[in-house]
Amino acid sequence: MKFLIVSLASLILPLMLFAAQVAEQKVIILLGPPASGKGTQASRLAADYKIPHISTGDLFRENIQKNTELGQKAKAFMDKGQLVPDSLVLDMLYDRIAKMDCEKGFVLDGFPRTIPQAEAFDKKLKANQKVIVLNLDVKDETLIKRTAGRLSCKNCGHIQNTYFSPPKKEGVCDKCGGPLIQRPDDREDVVRERLKVYHNQTEPLIGYYSKQGKLISIDGEQNPDQVFKALKAAIQ
Repeated sequence: MKFLIVSLASLILPLMLFAAQVAEQKVIILLGPPASGKGTQASRLAADYKIPHISTGDLFRENIQKNTELGQKAKAFMDKGQLVPDSLVLDMLYDRIAKMDCEKGFVLDGFPRTIPQAEAFDKKLKANQKVIVLNLDVKDETLIKRTAGRLSCKNCGHIQNTYFSPPKKEGVCDKCGGPLIQRPDDREDVVRERLKVYHNQTEPLIGYYSKQGKLISIDGEQNPDQVFKALKAAIQ
């Protein structure tokens, strides 16, 4: 009888430890408007927690480059200038998070973009997955200055900003002396249009996750290190 009790304990303990590890899985969703810094912060969080940083843009490129079945389907829509359907975006995402490196969790950047995507994702979540939604709160005018003020060196690629890190000599790179240029997609009218799309399509997710009690807003106007520190504190 004693042998049986010891044997059962030796079986139950590993199972309990395994269950505890599974229950700790983190699903971090990072929300924020264009130029809020969410891509940079998502990469830092992923590295710190040793979990994958998953971007839907990267998923598209990877599947298309590898010519997967999902990539072929996505490319067919993109070649026609059409939006890739939510169902296909979700299929790519589910395929990615099923991989072994997502066992302890993952950081989502750029997904979900709409409430229907969030609703569909919620249905796929497992009971052991802890969802944390972090929103980087940045004013539109700050975002416009960050983007429309951005200048890239044509020679070395060094980035400066008219508002936050102006060149010592107008139009000249501080690093190599090359010409500074503004990318076409950084023009103010383009930036304002991107923000308009964000406010219409993605910003409603703030209310959606807030009602679920999952949302934590972070002041994204701080410097990147302060933002990262605040994100870490919110997760813990």
